[in-house]
Amino acid sequence: MVNMDPRDPEFCMVYSSPLPHKINIVKAVLEDNQIKSFEVNRKDSSYIFIGDIDLYVYESDAVLAKFLIKNK
Repeated sequence: MVNMDPRDPEFCMVYSSPLPHKINIVKAVLEDNQIKSFEVNRKDSSYIFIGDIDLYVYESDAVLAKFLIKNK
């Protein structure tokens, strides 16, 4: 199992949203195209309406992932 750390240069953020359902839709699109992704929830625990959820993929998949997200 790979340790997925967003600070690792092997990963690239391809999408960010404050809305969890949008993150789930994008993750499903990427998964349908065999692109592994993981999310980092940066929402404030006290105020859930503040902050975003960031979606990361391997750097090697970043261009395709951004293309798929743009054209979903």
